[in-house]
Amino acid sequence: MSSVILVTGGTGLVGKAIQHVIETEPEGSRFGKRPGEKWIFASSSEGDLRDAEQTKKLFEKYKPTHVIHLAALVGGLFKNMKYKLTFLRDNTLINDNVLWTSHTTGLKKVISCLSTCVYPDKVEYPLDETKIHVGLPHESNFGYAHAKRMVDVANHAYKDQFGSNFTSAIPTNVFGPHDNYDLEGAHVIPALVHKCYLAKKNGTPFIVAGTGKPLRQFIYSRDLAKLFIWQLREYDDVEPIIFSVGEDEEVSIKQVADAIVKAIGFEGEYSFDSTKADGQFRKPASNKKLLSLIGDFQFTPFEQALDESVKWFVENYDIARTGNTKA
Repeated sequence: MSSVILVTGGTGLVGKAIQHVIETEPEGSRFGKRPGEKWIFASSSEGDLRDAEQTKKLFEKYKPTHVIHLAALVGGLFKNMKYKLTFLRDNTLINDNVLWTSHTTGLKKVISCLSTCVYPDKVEYPLDETKIHVGLPHESNFGYAHAKRMVDVANHAYKDQFGSNFTSAIPTNVFGPHDNYDLEGAHVIPALVHKCYLAKKNGTPFIVAGTGKPLRQFIYSRDLAKLFIWQLREYDDVEPIIFSVGEDEEVSIKQVADAIVKAIGFEGEYSFDSTKADGQFRKPASNKKLLSLIGDFQFTPFEQALDESVKWFVENYDIARTGNTKA
């Protein structure tokens, strides 16, 4: 039986990683391409998913049997705070159009990508799959967080009313090749990689905001890609699942910056600006549910994953998403 897997947001960080894994893992292996599978990595230029008609046309064009739904309006803290309605409305429209079109065209399965920011601001750690709706999300990104939360609500409603096989994944902090390195909106790893690259190129100091003490769980995009492929083939529960390294694999921002300095080969002045806010000290998430289901899974060691990511950025600087800041 042939399958057509449509990946929305297919040219972003995670979409590119799924494409890499599908193209490089041995065919027929656990994470490799299977006989009869056709993978489509759609970009926003192929259709505006906020628009119901364009979404319908995209589905008519490719006739998918399965969807990995990664497309979203995303941004850093500043953008989330400034454009709360835009983040709420655009993401609600995208998600509703993808899920409704998937239902009306009789898709076998949809996996949507959520985010740990859906969790309540005041919550008992570690985060797990039962705590998504126990309180309000953080004020700074409540538009985006509520839109993402509603995917979980919708998945349950589709299952209850139509028996749909719609589910979701909640990754922790993702990084890897094809990331967004725009200093205005980038997450911590790509932002520091870009900053350190510019400091080396321009002979200026590399200054990291904050003390470097906060701890985070980072997941390499190519490991995350394998988890999405596993979920597509082997996980059919409506309940979401956290995709993360273990709590024992948290790394400090200082460890991240040290590894970036080493990977870039930066030998200039390097310091931390402790007058800048650190943000939350730690936001640990439990991956017990994942490990109990997937069995033996090897996460790429952090330094190796970071080396590969930095190498990609340096070699592809001219085509990387860096905003307007070029050395």
